[in-house]
Amino acid sequence: MAAALYFRGVTVVSPPYQWDKMDVLVADGRIQWRAPAGHRAVPRDAREIPGDDLILTPGWVELQINGAFGHDFTLTPEAIWDVAAQLPQLGLTAFLPTIITAPRETIARAQQVLLAGPPSGWHGARPLGLHIEGPFLNPERKGAHPPTLLRAPDPAWIRDWTRARGVRLVTLAPELPHALDLVRALRNQGVVVSMGHTMAPWEQAIAGFEAGITYGTHLFNAMRGFHHREPGAVGALLARPDIPVGLIVDGIHVHPGAVRLAWQAKGPGALTLVTDACAGLGMPPGTYRLGEMTIVVREHDARLPDGTLAGSIVRPDAALRNLMHFAGASLVDAVSAWTVAPARVLGLPHPHVAPGAPADLTLLRASDLSVIGTVIAGHLYLVDKG
Repeated sequence: MAAALYFRGVTVVSPPYQWDKMDVLVADGRIQWRAPAGHRAVPRDAREIPGDDLILTPGWVELQINGAFGHDFTLTPEAIWDVAAQLPQLGLTAFLPTIITAPRETIARAQQVLLAGPPSGWHGARPLGLHIEGPFLNPERKGAHPPTLLRAPDPAWIRDWTRARGVRLVTLAPELPHALDLVRALRNQGVVVSMGHTMAPWEQAIAGFEAGITYGTHLFNAMRGFHHREPGAVGALLARPDIPVGLIVDGIHVHPGAVRLAWQAKGPGALTLVTDACAGLGMPPGTYRLGEMTIVVREHDARLPDGTLAGSIVRPDAALRNLMHFAGASLVDAVSAWTVAPARVLGLPHPHVAPGAPADLTLLRASDLSVIGTVIAGHLYLVDKG
């Protein structure tokens, strides 16, 4: 059992609220109490963490990450636990390892990795299930997915894509033949279904919502663009306040003006920040893999050799700062994009920094909003800032 943690005089950001100069006690994997600084007795054996330049938020949840630290989940699903052990340094306490378009056997391997569980003594960010992105995508919006592995919707592929078998989220193009049948089947199997890599016009996007689609994968990217006489998937997603969307806010995938537009349409609770990170996240520039594809990672981006964007290398705290800068979001509302909104997508309880809540927390330096650590099930992970 992790030692008790006493955060003294921290700023607590727990959307939709912020409290300054609070004391927080963590023990037995849960938040025991939160009180104005100096108002509660502290156990003698608790580890004290000064909070003068510290912000405490609910733990951050990543819905779309393809890999990091040199590992690609599609190429090597067995690396999921190794990467998960390092994700706390990015501020992530839970995530959906994302498998892009791949042979069916690769997806089955990834399911087995999750079902087998972590190695003995493991600690890290918790995988909440797989995000399977493909292979039922529109070839005209394939992005960095290998075109030879794309396929028409096939009920045989998804029979064991259930929540009990480790699948939590599936991205598909609703306009493909029989795609809506798969949407209904996946929903019945406890899986969240998202619209992405799509050429769907407005009517087909709306039909997707009616069939059970409840999320939009990386809004704007790999989607039919908006037109005032044919709003398409982008327009349909922006027009539905009940359908959350993911957004890659690295300043490359989406123009700052479009980020502001999405924020104004969705706002806190319906916009999830995602990195869509590749194996190059946390690594020097070089050549890496994204499933079957070779990608070139430079200082700020990751691309196929032909220049097509291939995921990102943005850090979660940089995406938070970008959202605040591009869209004018407050800190409290921006934090909701890493906490409240992804919890809503997955049907999880509203995350709080409150007594009785799980001790899954992200720690930011108040002066620059950089991640300096996390707490996961009461275990503290501090980032080495050199």
